Amino acid sequence: MIVIGGPEKPICVTCGTQFPGVSDDCPICEDPRQFVGWNGQQWTTLEAMCGKYENKFEQDEDGVISILTEPKFAIGQRAQIIQTAEGNVLWDCISLFDRATIQRVKSLGGISAIAISHPHYYATMVEWSHTFGNVPIYLHEDCRKWVMHPHEHIQFWNGQRKELFGGLTLLNTPGHFKGFQVLHSSKHGEGRGALFAGDQPRVCMDRRWVTFMFSYPNFIPLSPAAVRGIVQTLEGFSFDRLYGAVPGWIVTSGADEAVKRSANRYLDAIAS
Repeated sequence: MIVIGGPEKPICVTCGTQFPGVSDDCPICEDPRQFVGWNGQQWTTLEAMCGKYENKFEQDEDGVISILTEPKFAIGQRAQIIQTAEGNVLWDCISLFDRATIQRVKSLGGISAIAISHPHYYATMVEWSHTFGNVPIYLHEDCRKWVMHPHEHIQFWNGQRKELFGGLTLLNTPGHFKGFQVLHSSKHGEGRGALFAGDQPRVCMDRRWVTFMFSYPNFIPLSPAAVRGIVQTLEGFSFDRLYGAVPGWIVTSGADEAVKRSANRYLDAIAS
């Protein structure tokens, strides 16, 4: 059995965030955007998870591979390997990190950087970075307070956009969190552009549409100003496809127009 982070590093069972040492509570779950589990605060470790869970890899398109944990753990988001000619990016993160995952990611070319949309998906990001050569973890400065496992390889950035490599750009879209970020690719989406959005905008059950929320589990809507700001930030970035945080959450075509159309529908609904 492999223990990447050691049993001394607890992981919150509800949100999947790893802490560097023992903690009585999880500030991420105590925030109104999340929740503490009905049975109270509970913890696990990578050691305890190994053998009970496994990570599955699914090809979303050429150059985009999803990684998801089965059975579902914590929030249940996927991570994605985004491949470019200049290196691969791990977009968002999952908690389970074992030998099989490491070998599979290495076979895909490893990772040159990590970028995560918001604190609910920080998971075991430090373990991922360390194992793959201490690659940088790009987070927005406005989410610094939500980092439960500080590390020297986390690189906080300021402003509205940050160019990475391989046609990838991080965009700060405040709303769900002030430091929320999405990742735009000019080359994916089968060459027509793709937006990797986490859960803002969040793909609806009717996948022609997206929506916006301050808290999804607690059903707190996002303010009109925040929704307008997200649309304005994305203006000028073309993306035919939008990937959400969960497998199947994909707007497969016309995604940039779907965001604008959905924002108008949202604003009309909360104004009535």
